[in-house]
Amino acid sequence: MASSTSLRTITNRLTTTPVNELPYVAAFLASALSDCSEFNAQSDAKKKTDSNDGLQVNKLKSRLTSLLQDRTVEGRWTAVVLIKALLEAGRWEILRDCGPWVRGLLAILPKSDPSSTKKLTIITLTRIFHLTYQYPTLVREITTPNLPGFITASLNLINAKKPFESAKPAKESPLLDTVLSAFAELIARHPTIFRPFVGQLQKFLLPILSSSTTNGSFSSNNIHLAQEVFVLLHNCAPKNTSGEQWANDCKSTVISIHQAADHVFRSVLEQWESSDPNFKPRKKSMNVSDSPQDDEPDALGLPSWQGLPAGATRIAALLNLLTKFISIRTASAINYPLGAILNLTSRLTSITVPKTGEEQANSDFTRDERATLYMELPRIHIACIDLFRAIVDTFGSGSTPVSNTIFEQTVWVFEAEAFNSNIRESSYLLISEILPLVGRSFAKQNVFALSPLIRQCCRDLVPVDTSRNQDQSNSHGKGGNAKNSQLNMNVDAILNPALKESNVNKESNSGGQNTTAMALLPLLYNYLPTEYIPIPIRTEMERAAILTANRSAMVASVMNPIPPVKGRRPIPSILPFLARKYAGDLEVQCLIRPRMPVLVGGTGELYDADDYEEQEESMDTDAPAVPIPSVGIQQLSSNFSNNIQTTATISSPFITQNKRILPEDSEMTGNPPSIPVEQLPQVKKARLGDGEATVVSTTSVVPITLSETSPSPSIIPSAATPLTSSITESNAPSYPSVSAHVQNSAGGGAAGNDDDDSDDEMPTLNIEPDTDEEDDDE
Repeated sequence: MASSTSLRTITNRLTTTPVNELPYVAAFLASALSDCSEFNAQSDAKKKTDSNDGLQVNKLKSRLTSLLQDRTVEGRWTAVVLIKALLEAGRWEILRDCGPWVRGLLAILPKSDPSSTKKLTIITLTRIFHLTYQYPTLVREITTPNLPGFITASLNLINAKKPFESAKPAKESPLLDTVLSAFAELIARHPTIFRPFVGQLQKFLLPILSSSTTNGSFSSNNIHLAQEVFVLLHNCAPKNTSGEQWANDCKSTVISIHQAADHVFRSVLEQWESSDPNFKPRKKSMNVSDSPQDDEPDALGLPSWQGLPAGATRIAALLNLLTKFISIRTASAINYPLGAILNLTSRLTSITVPKTGEEQANSDFTRDERATLYMELPRIHIACIDLFRAIVDTFGSGSTPVSNTIFEQTVWVFEAEAFNSNIRESSYLLISEILPLVGRSFAKQNVFALSPLIRQCCRDLVPVDTSRNQDQSNSHGKGGNAKNSQLNMNVDAILNPALKESNVNKESNSGGQNTTAMALLPLLYNYLPTEYIPIPIRTEMERAAILTANRSAMVASVMNPIPPVKGRRPIPSILPFLARKYAGDLEVQCLIRPRMPVLVGGTGELYDADDYEEQEESMDTDAPAVPIPSVGIQQLSSNFSNNIQTTATISSPFITQNKRILPEDSEMTGNPPSIPVEQLPQVKKARLGDGEATVVSTTSVVPITLSETSPSPSIIPSAATPLTSSITESNAPSYPSVSAHVQNSAGGGAAGNDDDDSDDEMPTLNIEPDTDEEDDDE
């Protein structure tokens, strides 16, 4: 009922509101249509039962159709917005009757409507073609007849046509992102429909692929979308040839990069040798007077370029295109040419920004050209590192065979060009993905090679105050050097110390590498062999973790301590810093207060009443035996905990936590036979405090004797534990001495308790084994 009411209200609002005011209420009406989703999804049988509801649906469709054909821009804009909202709400029920709407939407694209209306129209049509994909009947009735017209109209919107000139993409077309996104979504679903447009699309995309964001022609999003569409065009190849088309395009991309590098690297002496026997390097340009340029046809058909910055842009753009080839899914199984790709990156990373005195220059070319090349190298190497990340992300553990090569090339570039913040950020991201795969298998040489990157990671998190170090070095100067340092001293920094701190904070907060460095620091603890990390590097890591309050890194440091080395003092843990900063975290509490599981002690056998009877018959003794577990700790029953205080001296080396189970069905219901006190050995009482807890420990069948320790006779409970006589055979084993003293907590052992026959009273037991020495004395 609520859906019907909402639908009636929306229809009435669209009918009564003037057309020029509809855009102000379009957003509200579109959100209100979501409440009608349950009603719009009803079957025809249910709609027939309620003719009023079916009438409201027909009224809404008729009103939207009239608005779609309205002469005003406001009416068409409102119709596009509400048609998409109604399609999302009704799905198949509305989708099956949207053929007239599709033709009306296509008619809007050639008109001179605002770009916002055309953008919404492209999005709505793309959504319709996407929703019909799962219904073959709707694909045949709606998508197949209308999609070619949509492709043609979209290409006309983003092409700048001039007389007697080929169509070129508009540099600032507001619809370029929308059109490329629509093509990227639809090509994989309808490749046969896009097949006639492949050549036209390639000619349109190639100028975008060869450009870069540095010249300002296209945004980075435009370039990435163009690369994605170019790679997806292999789906449009004839049957069973999509894999070959992908391989040919990928190979052409690699060859184009080598061709551009032949001209860009002409001013330096390359020491690279190709590991691919199929690749034959070309001769470099020897035209010294002109700047680097390439007028020959490209393997991909890209336009020519001139100037070293344009050549570096071409290499970086093609490397990004190669990254798309690796990361985008293919229509069929293919063989990735990782050997040719790594051979290419080996050439590109072998040339880095040289240090002082290490430049390998080609004397045929000017120094200015080499300086320009060194300025462009970081951009090329960033694209190489992004290509490495795509390989690791795509293949996962399958990239393990080539991970060592990727690691070496990355570290080589990082050592030479760590001054570039983008190089550092890309390197941190790549190492963060490599370490979980092969970090634990690193040798000592690999960890040492990674040390410069770890040190720079820590300095990015906690930058060093260079001004303070400079002041300290100047303070140790001598003579004239000290005077010169005073002349060069920054007086403003001395008068305003906050200025110096603000410069340090700005340096620490600048660049996106801080986030990647924070994520990399815990992985260094978890995946690198701890014994191979140098102590100074480990110290910097822990300092950075503490000062940045990186909880993950601090926990990883505590969980991966430095192993002890003979002859070196132990390195303290940073657990106190972790506990001080994150005391409330459960993970930290588990480290500070580990809860060990309760140890269930005593594997000895517990006897019942039948076992006692069998043991009595087997032993030829005067007194019954008390079978006791071989190993265990006995505690008094909780029934007597309020009235009995027990003390004991334990000399047994075996201490466990078994409780002695007293037999309930014992045959001994009376007092044991009386034994003269003179014949019993003297026992020393344990000197323990009054409040000490007491346990009784036995390791075997222990003989028990009774001795009167109070002026009054002891009272033995009716359910007394059976007693065993002393074993005096010469071959009997010796047992540890166990003595127990039980006192009445209420009366303290006084004689006034004789008249009470209460079961709460316990006799005084003196337990001591019979030994061979005592038998000899007797």
